[in-house]
Amino acid sequence: MGMGAFIIRRLLMVIPTLIGCTLLIFAVTQMINPYLRASLYITNEKQLARIDDIVKKYGLNDPFWVQYSRWMSELLRGNLGWSYTANQPVATAMMRRFPATLELVLFSAPIIIFLGIYLGVQSAVRRDTWFDHITRSTAIIGWSLPSFWLAMILIAIFYVGLGWFAPHRLGNTASMFVTSTSFIKYTGLNTIDGLLNGQLWITVDALRHLVLPVTVLTVIQIALIIRVMRSSMLETLNKGYIVMARAKGLKNSEVINRHARRNALIPVITLSALLVAGMMTGVVITETVFAINGIGRFAADAAIARGGGVDMAAILGFTLFTAIVFIFANLIVDITYAYLDPRIRLD
Repeated sequence: MGMGAFIIRRLLMVIPTLIGCTLLIFAVTQMINPYLRASLYITNEKQLARIDDIVKKYGLNDPFWVQYSRWMSELLRGNLGWSYTANQPVATAMMRRFPATLELVLFSAPIIIFLGIYLGVQSAVRRDTWFDHITRSTAIIGWSLPSFWLAMILIAIFYVGLGWFAPHRLGNTASMFVTSTSFIKYTGLNTIDGLLNGQLWITVDALRHLVLPVTVLTVIQIALIIRVMRSSMLETLNKGYIVMARAKGLKNSEVINRHARRNALIPVITLSALLVAGMMTGVVITETVFAINGIGRFAADAAIARGGGVDMAAILGFTLFTAIVFIFANLIVDITYAYLDPRIRLD
């Protein structure tokens, strides 16, 4: 099977998977009071006073399949309901908060993945040397650190103590300028929009505020990439075709970079995709500690909304978003697998 046919087949499999996810998510909502489920169909604040009308209009006491078809029709129109937490439609709230999370991912994920792969490979190649011991020890310590503790330590040192880096996405002056009418939000990413608006100082300010949260995410997450890459590389280096390649007189660098590393990457690809997908759906603790109004913080606020209650529509919208992100992350993994190992296309 060619690569194009393989990709098409995997894309077609996404459709029933998405339908299955929506069925499962909606089925869970049936255990909740119809008056709470009414928030899934509200599009503006004025409708909050007419909950009874919403329940009747959308037949929230009707059979499951009837309700599901109505909900899907609303979903396809982009209506995810009304968020009490954000006091606006769920879709709008999530679109406004997603750029903050995406910006964190764009700057931390490449460092985590590529640096983690490099250190894992070098640790395996230099097994039982001082480099290997230091790398493994650092990875174990990084993985063991609570993210909220590390974040607070960094804030205490670099913000309170030295005054170098601060929490939030922007400083006060930059934040006021970004929210003014003279600043156009092309992407919602401050680092990129600053350049597109010709305001380099906005980009610099945004980058300065990203240093601490990106450091926290990198220190915590890179440890797992290093350990998995090291283990996979050690296993690959002991395989017969690697021994044969060395026996034929190939240079060590060619054996490692051209043969061993390519095959050792396969388990790391899955881990990296799931790691990025998890970060895309919000890094709750990091966003909360650094006062970054992203997707993760939105979901956390929705879970404890209304005096200990739950913002039903917001939680459901976040769950659906998470499912979509992970489905497409697995799709990317499958395609990457097929590229690295053509035998997979024969399955």
